[in-house]
Amino acid sequence: MSTTAESLTATLRPWRDFLEPTSLSLPASISEATSRVSQNLTHFFSNYALVILLVLFLSLLYHPLSLIVFLLIFAAWLFLFFSRTEPLSLFGLTLDPRLVVGALALLTLVALIFTQVWLNVVVSVLIGAALVTLHAALRANDDLVRDSPYGSLLPDSPRGDYTGV
Repeated sequence: MSTTAESLTATLRPWRDFLEPTSLSLPASISEATSRVSQNLTHFFSNYALVILLVLFLSLLYHPLSLIVFLLIFAAWLFLFFSRTEPLSLFGLTLDPRLVVGALALLTLVALIFTQVWLNVVVSVLIGAALVTLHAALRANDDLVRDSPYGSLLPDSPRGDYTGV
């Protein structure tokens, strides 16, 4: 049990970093907003997937059959995505984590649509996607560059130190 918990926390970024209120700010331009969204989606990918699954779970509280189906599929999410420290391998082929997420998302959506809660699924996925996009656009990612393995090689100035030769 502890190995599953350890590997689950290995794929998720720390929630204190994800929810840090001092790192939220309005982007100066649409270009900066799209850059933030791109970088934050990459950096907090597992956290964002979990946020969307949580919104989906909350929307199913009044639909017991759909909730049972969702919990069974969520077990697959835990086993195939969140608990992995290394990529999933199938028949000797290493699968890209985005492919695994896509397949699990499709399985989740199809199974819940067959339980006749398609409107709940669509609305909750749209709400989750809106929350994810809003957070990704508002979260400044200056500290993410420093957390990268190349952070110590980067200059302190965000534009770099350019000197004449």
